[in-house]
Amino acid sequence: MLMEELLYRYNPWWEKAMNLEGIIERKKYLEKIIQFVQRKQIFFLTGLRRVGKTTLLKLLIKHLIEEREIPSRRILYISLDDYRLKETSLLELVDHFRKLHSIPFEEKIFLFFDEITFQKNFEQQLKNLYDTQHVSVFASSSSASLLKGKKPFLTGRSQMLEILPLDFDEYLEFKGIQHSKRDKHLLENDFESYLQTGGIPEYVLNGDMEYLKELVDDLLMKDIVAYHGIRDPQIIKDFFLLLMERVGKQCSINKMANILSISPDTARRYLEMFENIYLIYLMPRCGKTNERLLSSKKIYVADLGIKNLFTGFRDKGAVFENYIYLKIKDKNPCYLSQDGNEIDFLTNENTLIEVKYGREMGKKQQALFDQFPAKRKRIISSIHDLEEL
Repeated sequence: MLMEELLYRYNPWWEKAMNLEGIIERKKYLEKIIQFVQRKQIFFLTGLRRVGKTTLLKLLIKHLIEEREIPSRRILYISLDDYRLKETSLLELVDHFRKLHSIPFEEKIFLFFDEITFQKNFEQQLKNLYDTQHVSVFASSSSASLLKGKKPFLTGRSQMLEILPLDFDEYLEFKGIQHSKRDKHLLENDFESYLQTGGIPEYVLNGDMEYLKELVDDLLMKDIVAYHGIRDPQIIKDFFLLLMERVGKQCSINKMANILSISPDTARRYLEMFENIYLIYLMPRCGKTNERLLSSKKIYVADLGIKNLFTGFRDKGAVFENYIYLKIKDKNPCYLSQDGNEIDFLTNENTLIEVKYGREMGKKQQALFDQFPAKRKRIISSIHDLEEL
């Protein structure tokens, strides 16, 4: 296929009006990204597979064309996991693009690179584009490890935004659910449905369990087993199930290693692999540096639907706690542990949060909660308490 034909296939808006009918905007993310459209900036969208990064890139393109009145010929979108582009560099792609539309070198262009980490030496190529051309670059990746490892090349040139699965408000919007004030009691039923379904956009819309199973299979087999060359895929599947069973609990590397008959170093390496594909998050214990480093971390999962599909919808307290973690994740929470008693979260804003889904604190835990010198204290026990976060 000629490069010209390939580029036109990826960029139909060059020839006709852009059509994104049926796409539901994730406004909270789109508004954040829009702030950067006119800056000379490399902007990365990261996050779990299938959370909507590609959709956000295309919504941004639509915004540029329709709201900012940017000529469509100055906008290039390409998905770099396309095998036909394996031997084509970013610089060559941009050169083809400029020649195709007779765009002068000094004229600003907008570049959208989906799955940027499939391109070899992408960081150096992006740096070259940034330093030598008049561009705004928006790129996506589902691999945290690659972006973290390459970040020094782009110091001062890039911004990063992680896209999470749908939160409860977005879930209601995707499901087309609205409640009048007199029907607020129905929120609890909808919230429980959300806790069971999770927030993968396509799964929320179609409810197809095979879609979610396929997603997990891609995460395990493509992003971990194939990428890291792991010889025994079953050990990764077993490790995944072990992680899902431990959501909301402290993660002991040694215990997990013993259960799976692997070394602690191997268990630690596998844990990092799962973290690097944005499937899980590890939250440290509060305290001094040595306490944070040496104490076990707590595990949370990026999407509750994935956990429930493999473990069943039980231990709703742990599921609810996971949801609260996702709500406050950007506040760098840690868990508080003293003398065998634990409080779920302490944020970087010095807010102490204990999550109790239909339960009450014991006396010793209550005493720790009351005595700890936090700026603000919150007990979250239901959907109605979330406004306080």
